[in-house]
Order: sequence, then structure tokens, then C-alpha cells
Amino acid sequence: MRLFINILSLLFAVNTVAAQGKYTIKATVEDPQKKSLQLAGTVDIQNTNSTTSIINNAFKIPVNKGNYIIKITVKDYSTVKLPITITNDNIDLGTIYLQKDITVEKVDNLITLTDAALSEEETSTITSGLLQATRDVFLSRAAFDFGQAFFRVRGYDSKYSKVLINGIAMNNISDGRPQWNNWGGLNDVTRNQEFTYGLQPAKYSFGGILGTTNINTQPSKMRPGTRVSFSAANRTYTGRVMTTHTSSTNKKGITYSISASRRWAKQGYLNGTLYDAYSVFGALEYKLNSKNTLLATAIAATNRRGRSSAVTEEVFLLKGRKYNPYWGLQNNKIRNSRERKITQPILMFNHIYTTTNTTINTGVSYKFGPHKKSRLGYYNAPNPDATYYRYLPSFYINSPIGANFESAETARQSFIKNSQINWGNIYNANNTYEDAKASYVLYNDVVDDKTITFNSTANITLNKHFTIDSGILYKNLSAKNYAIIDDLLGAEYHLDIDTFSNTSNDVNGNNNKTNNQIFSYNYNLTASNLNAFAQIKATYKKWYASLAINTNTISYQRNGLFKNERYPETSIGKSNKVNFNALNFKGSFTYKINGRHWVNGKFALIKKPPTIQNTFINPRENNAVVNNIKNQTIRTGDVNYFIRLPKLTGRVSAFYSLFNDKTDVNFFFVESGIGSDFVQEVVTGIDKKHKGIEIGLEYELSSAVKVTGVAAIADYTYNNNPNVAINFDTTNNDENAINLEGYSNLGESNIKNYKLAQGPQKAIAIGLEYRDPKYWWISGSANFLGNNYANISTITRTRSFYLNPDTNEPFTDATPENVNKLLAQNKMKDFYLLNIVGGKSWIINGKYVSVFASVNNVFDTVFKTGGYEQSRNGNYGQMKQDNLSTSPSFGTKYWYGYGRTYFLNLAISF
Repeated sequence: MRLFINILSLLFAVNTVAAQGKYTIKATVEDPQKKSLQLAGTVDIQNTNSTTSIINNAFKIPVNKGNYIIKITVKDYSTVKLPITITNDNIDLGTIYLQKDITVEKVDNLITLTDAALSEEETSTITSGLLQATRDVFLSRAAFDFGQAFFRVRGYDSKYSKVLINGIAMNNISDGRPQWNNWGGLNDVTRNQEFTYGLQPAKYSFGGILGTTNINTQPSKMRPGTRVSFSAANRTYTGRVMTTHTSSTNKKGITYSISASRRWAKQGYLNGTLYDAYSVFGALEYKLNSKNTLLATAIAATNRRGRSSAVTEEVFLLKGRKYNPYWGLQNNKIRNSRERKITQPILMFNHIYTTTNTTINTGVSYKFGPHKKSRLGYYNAPNPDATYYRYLPSFYINSPIGANFESAETARQSFIKNSQINWGNIYNANNTYEDAKASYVLYNDVVDDKTITFNSTANITLNKHFTIDSGILYKNLSAKNYAIIDDLLGAEYHLDIDTFSNTSNDVNGNNNKTNNQIFSYNYNLTASNLNAFAQIKATYKKWYASLAINTNTISYQRNGLFKNERYPETSIGKSNKVNFNALNFKGSFTYKINGRHWVNGKFALIKKPPTIQNTFINPRENNAVVNNIKNQTIRTGDVNYFIRLPKLTGRVSAFYSLFNDKTDVNFFFVESGIGSDFVQEVVTGIDKKHKGIEIGLEYELSSAVKVTGVAAIADYTYNNNPNVAINFDTTNNDENAINLEGYSNLGESNIKNYKLAQGPQKAIAIGLEYRDPKYWWISGSANFLGNNYANISTITRTRSFYLNPDTNEPFTDATPENVNKLLAQNKMKDFYLLNIVGGKSWIINGKYVSVFASVNNVFDTVFKTGGYEQSRNGNYGQMKQDNLSTSPSFGTKYWYGYGRTYFLNLAISF
């Protein structure tokens, strides 16, 4: 790294001439397509404290003698960077013509990729939405190109980012992640974002190690006028219409903005994945005087979509990458058994106090509404999932009594013809009992949140060298969690008992449940979070530094509303409160070699409390809490080299992160060496290591042609052997529900040095862009993505894997060589993607018209974006038998990326 920096510095260093006096640079800026348009923005001399505003399309800025790069920034236009040499005269640059920023259209394209990622399970969520706020070439490629392969920047989950709206944190307490769907479809009014990458200091929050995004919804910060856009695509949705109007500030200091959108698809790229979303937005800003501003914001976004499933290699080869087992035809209409519905409006009020040196932003928000996930329940009836292992050819090929190829071929033909849910058979089965008891029920798992957040931040400029940022946040969550019957599918009632143990889920209630009644489980979770931070930043001519401290206190409590017969004492009533306290630090230091080269280093020591999901072991049934649960410790740092030449700009970074004492709670069915059942798996003391380099370079071949090169080379691994304990779901021993020592403690899981399933760990892109003076542009990128690994099962790496459940003795042939062969981690194939985007703009009768089009995965490459090992085969004998053929019944399940897709957008602004 040091050699690389020295070589580049030697090649490109430009010595700044000592100041001999004050001179000025002045110019006017215009939109060449609409010269009468009033433009406002900022002008600064890079890596100095010199900055000024563009007022009425003009600016003037003082400088000393020397060589500089002047940066002109106007909202919705591409940033202009000009090399300037000051000798003995003032400089008049004349008129500088600006070009519309194509990122505006690119972000619309990005949103479809983000929604695609979010349509899967949370484990496959990426952070593309976070990255739309930045112009960093590496992060832009990570979002627009690598994002379709579920690439994660530095291998971090989105819960390590912070997302705020008007300074108020939007991350969910339950899982720590921002829920982008809460404001999805409102691209026009959420574009105004301030993004800080990684450990960079942020104004409004201590931030996360991935980065911090603050979305500003002040109408006065948006461009006045109306914008209408129409989109067509074959990705998550097939159509979208969006309209936005923002007023000018009137004489009373009032500005408002309204926006609405509709997105839809009978089915998206994957079969059976309907999409139906509405979004509305309103913001009213009142400038009381020069110092005080009031802002009211309301957001209501409802999103309904059909979910899809990961599938085994066997199913993929039979049905292809668009296959989705969750749906079937009912009366010739697609009906998906697994839909996700989110309706969580946000109401927000802010007071902003601003003086020359101080800004205080105080706000309160209220988010409420349900998050529903539907599924088919079956009770003493055949599994309705067409991919159930007994319905596939592999079941007969891998049979312990010997392969039956004739039955396997019959199963193959049957699966190809009947590979979807048969709704007709389900209704018929529900009519077989004389008393009309349900064999199948369609129900919703519901989380009905109510979150109140108070936040106040202060940004104070002490003098030309020092600024202070500070803030306090209080968040309170009340979440109702229950299952509710959505459709009895022709039956008259459902008998609410656990079919494995024949025990009641609701001892104090009626076991005969009907439509729209709560059944199976019912409990509330409450959480409160108090968070405060303080930060000081120092800026001098050659260096810049910051130091921040954060305190974080959070508590959780469960309140059971059903008395479960399996846990009569601990299922009902309030649990003890679980409290976590953390003190966190981060800092940064930047040294300016000269005006065009600088280096930066950052570090952080963070104690991150576990989420509710990983605190309670089995909250649907009891108050059990992970024993001796503790904060996760994060130690992370990076070093960065930046270059800003007239033609070449970019960044080279190296990072290293250690995550210690993480806890995970998982649910699945296993046939282990100590028994078979549905279990809760508690994995404690997990250590992980992330390290790698990032390179992003951009070179202007000419005023019209630009080439970019981006690379991420990383290594994400487990860094120890954590402890695994399991609880059998059908136990009737109440002590086991509340005491981890009563669980079956399986000891260490030998996973050290296995790769983490955090998306591709190697990504390289070369891009070329052409912008024509006649206002059309086209660009393409060639992308390589590799070193992507499936998530491993921890229980299969414990001592129980070696035990024969029939004898409780180790399998005789379970040698290290044989076991390692079975447990070798699945590395997905490397692949290449070519993406092309382009656009054109016009001024027609005073209206700005733009067209944007993109084609992703031009060559229709088939690739896997992620996957996970199934934990069903929890002992050596079972797994060995299942892997005798090349098509195991419980092989790794994979998600497959989209093939060739397009996105087309027409926008009209006036």
C-alpha cells in the first residue's frame, strides 16, 4: 500500500505555490437547454476551506496563488471539476454549461434491484438502497452493477448501516435493519440524501460501520415544479407511474411537496411473484423567520408481493431459474400461498433552528402498522409444497433400501407436470371430515409495530477549525406478534393444537378457531432504546480529524398472551427485562499530501447489543432468553488513499474488521445424532473476520468519454468455533424453556476458517460511458463476480453429527477424511455480467423530457446469488446416505439471479 501511494504521488504530485496575495475566480452557470432557469448551488476549492454559494446563476470565490481543482455542485446536475492555475491575475471563467445528472434516472433503475433483493428472505437483503446517495465510483458500481448479484459492501449486513429521515433514525429495533419499503416508490422526494461512507463522521448520528444516510424531505430543498414519470420493466414490477409536485416558497414562508406512485405486476421475473404497491407523500414546511423552520412529513407506503423460494440443484435442473413453488392456479388465476404485505405509515414533525454557526434539528416520529407474511399450514395432511423431498426423484434414488429408478422416473414426470400448489386438492381435503375440520389453513404471521422516536441533534461551528456534533435519541417499540387465520379454504374451523405433542396452543381459549381469529401463538414485545453521541471535528490546512463517542442503552421484554400447554408457567405473562449497555468510540484522521492527493485512516470500537430476534429463544411459546447473552464487539479500521487529478479521480482502500461474541437463534427440523425434532438452535460466541481492499478509479478520456475501473477483493471467514445448543420444540419440560443448561449442549461447532455467506467476495468491473453534446448518453459495464459461498449449517459441525442415533455411539466410518468430504463448503461458480444503460433528454415547449433505458445481464447468464445448507441431515449416516447420488434430497438450496432484464423510464418535468 505504501509503495503504491508513493509511486502515484511521484507521478501526479503538484506542488502548491505559496500564497502571494488574494485573487478571485468568477463565472456564471446555466442549463444549456433552459437558459432562463435560476440555478443555485455551491462552489468549493477541493481540500481547502474555500467555499461559496451560487446565487442567481453566478459566483465569485477568493483564492491564493497555486494549482487547484474547483468543484461546482448544483442539485440535479453533474458536478463540474475544473483544474485552475492562479498566477498573477483574476480569472473569469465566463459561462459554464451544466448537464443534467443521469444519476437521477439511474436511481429509478436501482430501486427495482433493491426491491428484488428485499423480496427474498431477510438473509439475502442487500444495501443497494443505501448507496444511491453517493457519487463514489466504487460504491456506485457496487449499487448499480454488483447489486443484482446480492453483493454486500465489505461483507456487511444492512443492519450495520444507519438510515435517517430528517435526522430521525429509521432502523427497526427488532432486526436492526432499515425497512426501505416504508418509503418505497417515492424516489422523487427521497433523492435529497446526505451520505457518509463507513466510519466517516456524520452530522446526525454516531452512524454504523457500513455508513449513514440522512434523507431530507424539506420541500425548500427540492426543485419547484411538477414531475411525472412512467416506467416499464420485467423485474420486480412490470409497470410504474409516479407524479410529484413541489411548490415555490410563498411570501408567508410556506413550501409544500406532494408525491404519489403506483407499482404493479401480475407476476415479476420469477413465476407467481405478484407485486402491488401504492405510495403517497406529503410535506409542509413553514419558515417562521430566518432562524426557525417547522416541517411536517407524512409517508404512507403499502406493499404487497408474492414471495419466492430458494431451490435445490435438482429442482433447478427440472424447472429452471424462474421456478417458484409457492403458487398455483385457482379458477385460472395465480394464487401465491406466501405473500408479504407491509403497511406502516410514518408521521413526522421537525423543528429546525439555524444561525450562522449553529443548527439544531429536533424531531419526533410515529410509525405504525402491520407486517404480514402468509403461509399454508397443514395438519395431519400431506405437505402441499410440490418440492417436498418425498415428491422428488432423489427420494427414490437415495432410498436406504436401495435405488428405485423406475419410481424416480415416475416422480420426475409427475413433478414436471404438477410442480405448483394444487388449490383444488386442498379444498377437497378440507371437505373430507364430517365436522368440516381444516386439514389446511392459509394464515398470516403478523408483526404489528408501533414505534415512537424522539431525536434532537446539534451541529455547532466553534471557529474555522473546530465543529461539534451531538445528539440524543429515544425510541420505544410496542409490537404485537400473532398468527391469524386468513382463509379456512372451505373448512369450518381449525383445531388449534400442536399435532406433534397433541397439546393446546391456547389453554385458556377455545381450540376451535375460525377465520380472522388469532391462533397458534400470541405475544407482545416491547423495547426501549436511549442513544446519545458527541463528536468533535478539527480542520486545518494540511489535516483533518474527528473523534466520536456514543452511549447506547436498550431493553427488551416479552409478554405472553396465550398459555401454551407445553410451557404452562413461562408461556404467559411478562418476562424479566433484558438490558444491554454499550459505550462506543470511533475516529478518523486525514492528511493532505497536496491539493490532489490525500490519505485517510479510520477506526472504531463498538459494542452492539443483540437484536430481539437473537435474544429470545422461542418467543412464540415462552419467555426463554439466551443464557449469558452479551453485546457483540466490533473492532474495525480502514486506510484510504484519494486522488483528484483533472482527468483521474479515485480511491484505494484497505479494511479489516473483527466481530466477536455474536449470537444467532435458528429454527429448523433436524435428524441429529441425539434425536429428531423441530428445534431452536442457539449459537453463541460467534467470531467473524472481514478483510479486503477496494479500488475505484475514473478517468476522462475526453470531455465526452469516461472510463471507470472498480475492484473489491476480500476475505470473509468465521474466526473461531462457537458453541451450539438446541432445544427440542415438542418438549413438555418447562425448565428447559428458561434455562439454557437444560438444553442439549452440543459443544463447539468446528467452523473456523469456513467462508461467510456474505455475497461475492471478489468483484471487478470495467465501465465505459459516452455523453454526447446533443444530450444523449450511453454506458456499459463488464462485471466479474466470484468467490461466493453458501451458508453453512453449524449443527452438522458439532459432535452430535458423529453419533448414530440408534446406538448413541460414533459411526465407525465417520473418519475426519470422510466427514470433511461431506461437509466441504459449497462455492458457487464465478460469472460475468454485461450491463448497458442509456438515455436522451429534450426541451419541448418549456418542458424537460427524458428517456432512460437499461438492460442488465445482456447475455442472459445463469448464476447463483446465494444459498444455504439444509440442516435436516444432522448426523453422518443420514447425510452419507443422502449423498450417495449426485442429487441429494437435502442438498444446498440456492437463489438464482435474474436473466436478461430491462427497465424503461419516461419522465416529464415542468
